[in-house]
Amino acid sequence: MSIVSKEKVYLQPLQHPSFILSKLEVSIVRLDLIHPTISGNKWFKLSGYMDDATKKGCHSFATFGGAYSNHILATAAHCNQNGYKCIGFISGEKPTILSHTLKEAQDLGMQLKFLTRSDYNNRDIAEFKSKYADYYFINEGGYGALGITGIKEIFDWIPSNTDYIVASCGTGTTLAGFINAALPHQHIIGINVLKGYEAIDKDIIQLLPEGITSNNWAIFNNYHFGGYAKKNDLLIAFMNELWQKNSLPTDFVYESKMMYGLIHLAEQRYFPKNSKIVAIHGGGLQGNLSLPKGTLNF
Repeated sequence: MSIVSKEKVYLQPLQHPSFILSKLEVSIVRLDLIHPTISGNKWFKLSGYMDDATKKGCHSFATFGGAYSNHILATAAHCNQNGYKCIGFISGEKPTILSHTLKEAQDLGMQLKFLTRSDYNNRDIAEFKSKYADYYFINEGGYGALGITGIKEIFDWIPSNTDYIVASCGTGTTLAGFINAALPHQHIIGINVLKGYEAIDKDIIQLLPEGITSNNWAIFNNYHFGGYAKKNDLLIAFMNELWQKNSLPTDFVYESKMMYGLIHLAEQRYFPKNSKIVAIHGGGLQGNLSLPKGTLNF
């Protein structure tokens, strides 16, 4: 995959009163700038799968996701730019009006197939692979061992003296990649955006290579604001404040919740004084297009 521009990514310093009080040095890797569609960590998670598919001579792809799935859109964009066929199996009945994410994926050539919530949650992957034998299947959100292989590239923007790396997590694949590639002194913090997904810890452990028994990581499950893609006035106000004070655009699905969790942890003195912290901007800003005009200041 060579359709992104890594040169645009940079490490942006962040300011907040809680950082000053604890003498924290906080920055964020702006992976949202890597590509207008395949933004953030999605490119890195897809790279392992795409390389594997190329080796196997596969040029048709199928994957799973919801109405606001950055992974769905990233897969559609990659296939569009390479002339590949792709199918997205979407959780939920087909809506009267598609989300901006699904509309763009469809415009990029992805065939959307909607499944009821029950059928989606109880799907048998083997049956799908049998029915669509010519397609290379990628797990929802890029979850899987191949999904963590490209994450180590993100360390190109993370200084070696970083103490804490903070990232949002859905499937846990990106976080597993960070845990696997982190230096011995680095701690990985995951902000879980899914409600009721406490099993994420076990799923992450399953992704780690055999023999990796690192305990340098922690997941926080109380910053989801009601669940995946849920939001309220407090979160919207927080997003606007981040933009006003740091010129940092975030989405309401992942990155605003990650930043809210990071700041709250800093306020609770979770991080030792003088810690160097790097947050990861995982992209997904296109999801904001579903908000009413004027909701955000950016």
